[in-house]
Amino acid sequence: MPERPLEILVPAAMQRQLSRRVVLSGLVGAGAAAALAACAPSTGGSSGGGGALNLYTWGEYDDPAVLKAFAKTKDGVPIKLGSYDSNEELIAKLSAAKGTSGYDIVVPTLSFVPQMVQLGLLEELDHAKLPNLKNVNPTYLDTDQDKGNTHSVPKALGVSGYVYDTTVIKRDLTSWKDFFDAAQKEAAGKTSLLADPNEILWAYFFSIGEDINTDDTATLDKAKDFLVKSIAPNVQAFESYVSSTISQNGRVLAHSWNGDARQGIVQNDDKSRYRWVKPTEGAGQFLDNWAIPKGAKNVDAAHTFIDYVLDPAVSLKELIYIGYDTMVTGIKEMATDVELPDLIFYSEAEQKNLVFDIVPKSQEQRVAIFNEIQAAAGT
Repeated sequence: MPERPLEILVPAAMQRQLSRRVVLSGLVGAGAAAALAACAPSTGGSSGGGGALNLYTWGEYDDPAVLKAFAKTKDGVPIKLGSYDSNEELIAKLSAAKGTSGYDIVVPTLSFVPQMVQLGLLEELDHAKLPNLKNVNPTYLDTDQDKGNTHSVPKALGVSGYVYDTTVIKRDLTSWKDFFDAAQKEAAGKTSLLADPNEILWAYFFSIGEDINTDDTATLDKAKDFLVKSIAPNVQAFESYVSSTISQNGRVLAHSWNGDARQGIVQNDDKSRYRWVKPTEGAGQFLDNWAIPKGAKNVDAAHTFIDYVLDPAVSLKELIYIGYDTMVTGIKEMATDVELPDLIFYSEAEQKNLVFDIVPKSQEQRVAIFNEIQAAAGT
């Protein structure tokens, strides 16, 4: 069979400071949404197939070798890959397109699935076409956000934490309290924060033993004062994809997600230079899911691809590349040759300290705090 190319399409969407996990109340304005929709690819064929499979997902979130291998399978098709930076951007584009986005598969974070279903943005899945769904750890199926997995299927499980340069910070850091202390001392001016309001506030609330999803205005104001006055002046950058930065020794202290941090450490010439910290107080956790957007032209091929990546052997390849748990039953035992498995898998005891992301009622105030932190940053 001849080689079928993998085509990478990066939409010329608006530049955003907010990250892949950020949750903003409502959608972006109609003008912005229309601009995003204009970036959608054109596709041909009916719901039964034809043309390329258009995958719209987060950056660096699938092994290119897996995507190319799928195109060579009996029922496979070439894949065109587009990327976005936030769930808000995804929702805005699909909302503006009204079923004509041109995408066949999207990857929303689970906490956004209910909103997307309510807005009529997702097709119902045909489980008869997903026999490999049986391979997924049942812990992550049939959640309150998508009962019966009617509209989504688990893809990747991630956790927040941080890494630090051990050649600069000589002491052991183990907690969020340590993180904020180091940001003001050894890593002053060389610290990065995730470009995510909730992750930053969660880190602070974890560090003081406060409810991370508090909606108390006074408590949020207290957090703002500390983060704006004490932390922001020491921040060098707000970045959500830290892999390249870490691989090139670009930060002393970096707030990050485990998969991205692991990629950076693995790619660094000195793999022992950076240390990943699972904060003792706990951390936020996210679950990204495969889904098929309303109006997809290649529904059958979309099901075929989703089923393909749920095969344990393929899932292992994905895990090795992205550095996130793919939740296929037995995947940890299969990953015997994976570098830095402790950055991917969390023990039962560690999992008890993890909190799944939600949309707090105070989201608008949290975004406003984030904006003030950015404005006060020493970037």
